[in-house]
Amino acid sequence: MLEKIIKEIRNYEGVTRKNPICTLTNCFHDIDNFGKTIISFGDDSAVLKSNGSYMLFAADGIWSKLIENDPVWAGYCAVLANVNDIYAMGGRPLALTNVMSSKDTAKCPEVVEGIAQGCKKFKVPMVGGHLHPHTTVLSLSISIVGEAKKLLTSFDAIPEQDILLAIDITGEQHKTFLNWDSTSMKTSDVVISHLERMVEIAERGLATAAKDVSNPGILGTIGMLLETSAVGATINIDAIPRPETVDFIDWLKMYPGFGFIITCAKENSKEIQSIFKEENIVCEIIGSINEGSNMILKMGNEKKILFDFSKDIITGITKDSLPK
Repeated sequence: MLEKIIKEIRNYEGVTRKNPICTLTNCFHDIDNFGKTIISFGDDSAVLKSNGSYMLFAADGIWSKLIENDPVWAGYCAVLANVNDIYAMGGRPLALTNVMSSKDTAKCPEVVEGIAQGCKKFKVPMVGGHLHPHTTVLSLSISIVGEAKKLLTSFDAIPEQDILLAIDITGEQHKTFLNWDSTSMKTSDVVISHLERMVEIAERGLATAAKDVSNPGILGTIGMLLETSAVGATINIDAIPRPETVDFIDWLKMYPGFGFIITCAKENSKEIQSIFKEENIVCEIIGSINEGSNMILKMGNEKKILFDFSKDIITGITKDSLPK
């Protein structure tokens, strides 16, 4: 089983499509900081200094296969993905903008309907954007701005820390997509209260690193965090929370409505777990950070390496890429 998991994750499109990122970001190294940039590429949001606090910027595009087959859900997910990126940093979202290309004007209202549902759900305004009409593709990208008092980053996982997975397993798979919907059926107050726990964790200094579980899935997202932090880890596959209704390998690839990887000092793990327990969110210790470059998976008495970041890449971005 462990060998199958490794093969599936290493070849999963949600992971492999991240590989070209460093080729592009390397082109921007001499223009990513003119004095206020703290974090540019490699995290869920870019971070700039802002009068004693932090200004957060992020953007996400939607997979063409999703927007073509379910434009309403694509619009909703575009908002959700950006909102989660801001909360993953310990911040709160302020506003969104969008860029849409249209080849089929009939689908545009459906995409906008989904965006509107997302904005209402997460109470974040859509304040501007740009439309490319009469193009050869239907596409959607959304950008977001947020603010934070204290940061959780993808660059600050530290050896001997616990790795926690906080995830809402109540919900259902959306159609046949690898999307776990745990938000559309809940009220705005509930989903925002869940997300606000990330702000609490950041502002109380309970954790150093975090990342929202996104297209690479649970293991791929952990891998991205290890790569940027230049550390290794051992992950206990048996400890990963899961719903009973989904194939386990599909679950490992799933993009959840609410899912965050968090690293913290061992003495803080129980407090973080109690914070999520109050929200009826499952939060389990699923591994530990260690020195080195290997992401090791443990299942029963078996151990195998999923990624060796001395030679493997997901994004190719590490601490060395931080603005100087």
